[in-house]
Amino acid sequence: MAEKLAPEKRHRFLHNGQTVFEWDQTLDEINIYINLPPNVHSKQFYCKIQSKHIELGIKGNPPYLNHELTCPVKTDSSFWTLEDDVMHITLTKRDKGQTWASPIMGQGQLDPYVTDQEQKRLMLQRFQEELSSAASGIILAIHDLDVYILDKVSPDCMRKLPVPLAL
Repeated sequence: MAEKLAPEKRHRFLHNGQTVFEWDQTLDEINIYINLPPNVHSKQFYCKIQSKHIELGIKGNPPYLNHELTCPVKTDSSFWTLEDDVMHITLTKRDKGQTWASPIMGQGQLDPYVTDQEQKRLMLQRFQEELSSAASGIILAIHDLDVYILDKVSPDCMRKLPVPLAL
């Protein structure tokens, strides 16, 4: 399988000069990264992922984020983790390859130039995947053909083949 063409950098959603979250995307996923406040136990954080909505925060407090998503996600394969004081949310796109201008509806939209660059990067990633898949299919077909030919050729015929010269 071809390596995924990783995003060059994370995008930032700022509000009043403060980073609310950073995010990036691949053909299959949206990744959201939120720096966690200090001195809060990990069991106090929560994140609810729905097909078109996300809510997260600290239990017993108003949600940090409570917004509609830009596009639908597959909830059964979306998840979140906490590591090194960062909440990492992985949203699996329902429509693979779709370019998102922002994870959150109407918030922190990328400018048209950056959106165009994201779309080109994702198209290149899809092309690499499809090319790799096609090449694997061709290699498998050649292998199957070799096995078929060797199975059909008699041992007498094989003895008559020229022996390669040793260099």
